[in-house]
Amino acid sequence: MTYAIDFGTSNTLVARWNYATQAAEAVTLSGLSVGFGEVPALIPSLVYVEDASVPLVVVGQQVRNRGFDVVGDRRFFSRFKRGIGATVQGYLPELDGCSLSFETIGTWFLQALLQELKHTSGGDVEQGLIFTVPVDSFETYRRWLLQVCEGLAIEQIRLLDEPTAAALGYGVADRPLILVIDFGGGTLDLSLVELKTDQRQSRPLGLILKWGQWSSSDNQRPRTARVIAKAGLNLGGTDIDHWIVDEWVKRGMTANSLLLRLAERLKIQLSQQPYAQEVYFDSETFTTLELRLERSELEEILRQQQFFQRLDDALIQVLQQARRQGIIPDNIDAVLLVGGTTQIPAVQKWVAEYFEATQINARQPFTAVAMGALAVTQGLELKDFLYHSYGIRFWDAKLNRHGWHPIIQRGQPYPMGEPVELILGASTEGQPSIELVIGELGDEQGGVEIFFDGDRLITRSAGERTVQPLNDTPQGKTLAKLDPPGYPGSDRIRVLFQVDSDRQLRVTVDDLLTQERLINNQIVTQLR
Repeated sequence: MTYAIDFGTSNTLVARWNYATQAAEAVTLSGLSVGFGEVPALIPSLVYVEDASVPLVVVGQQVRNRGFDVVGDRRFFSRFKRGIGATVQGYLPELDGCSLSFETIGTWFLQALLQELKHTSGGDVEQGLIFTVPVDSFETYRRWLLQVCEGLAIEQIRLLDEPTAAALGYGVADRPLILVIDFGGGTLDLSLVELKTDQRQSRPLGLILKWGQWSSSDNQRPRTARVIAKAGLNLGGTDIDHWIVDEWVKRGMTANSLLLRLAERLKIQLSQQPYAQEVYFDSETFTTLELRLERSELEEILRQQQFFQRLDDALIQVLQQARRQGIIPDNIDAVLLVGGTTQIPAVQKWVAEYFEATQINARQPFTAVAMGALAVTQGLELKDFLYHSYGIRFWDAKLNRHGWHPIIQRGQPYPMGEPVELILGASTEGQPSIELVIGELGDEQGGVEIFFDGDRLITRSAGERTVQPLNDTPQGKTLAKLDPPGYPGSDRIRVLFQVDSDRQLRVTVDDLLTQERLINNQIVTQLR
């Protein structure tokens, strides 16, 4: 049996494909799942560290059941997914003589989940496992996820983008052009996906990792999911919870974990009714207060935080990418709302300003991603593209600092059809070699910084583009040896950049002086 895991910032869901019923179903894990509510199989993405040296941890709903979810407790961790693979300003506390990282906390959470899943499934998880990943995650996040699974005896492990999985989970293959708005506890992902049936039989594409072999059934025609445009933000429901608490603090209240929990409950209630209220006991003043929040108040808080402006910017970015390919909003057949934050009426109202009611579908906000990931076991063929731009580093004499020259733009399908050509010359007398540093380029409008404000993990836009060098080592950046040495003033080498089906950047280098091929289709680095 194959299982899919939608690891979320606030909640995680496990689903499996039941071959007897030929349908996907959510899996309830004893002690970890909430066990009640709209989706009882949801697992809160929470970790409490009892002993870091063993390690001994409590995860999921058990954290709440045992009263360990106290904000400010250095052993309690939530929203840790947002820090995985990111450059974080601040630090995590050292516990029991052990240094911690977001990757460590995330690893403990998933390992505990997988251990319970093996127990629940009777061990048949070894047949296959699918993880869904954020659309804007850096390659480091994906590498981390694979490292988590290295010691597991699982035949096949696959990764699939969350928005693509959501499109499949809604079962809208009859509507070929889909916009997925995946808005959860910590991230907003928008993806425009084209679903169609391919007339040819071919091997599946777009796999991030293959352990063992995976191919379509010979008697089943594969469907193709082609991602046309993508955009993402580090913004989600937990940010809204904190904004509500911040508003209460302005009125004289003291922020604490109980107040944050009540803010979340009021926010959820407002998805079903025009106002919500909860009773709050202040342990410092020994007074009981009635907390009341109306939809209009929440919408005003969102406006003050430029919430809708940020949503506009992300959606416009996707629509602009689509327009370059001749696609306008009227061409979109369906808009799928995924994640708990899409249940907020103000968010649904925002979506309705761009699309017709007949286009919008919001019936499976919590289960679509995990359920859709299982479609890759049913003859799905994926054709994907690179999620970030890539460039080479150069010295900007005017600014007296390094800059980055793009060579491959995000949105480039892979494997590439035609290579990108670059002509280079020597910059110094008697130059013995040519060096190139390849970098993964962040958002052109500025990157995102993740940092601590007290006990609170928050994000903000950075002033400059973020770049993640991929081969900046003495061995990795040396592209070609020059014999004879190079001299300024003339073109010396021609470099051809190509991306293969496994997202590996390959280069071919020809010496224009000697007419020799110095490098032939050599792998430089892994892209994403």
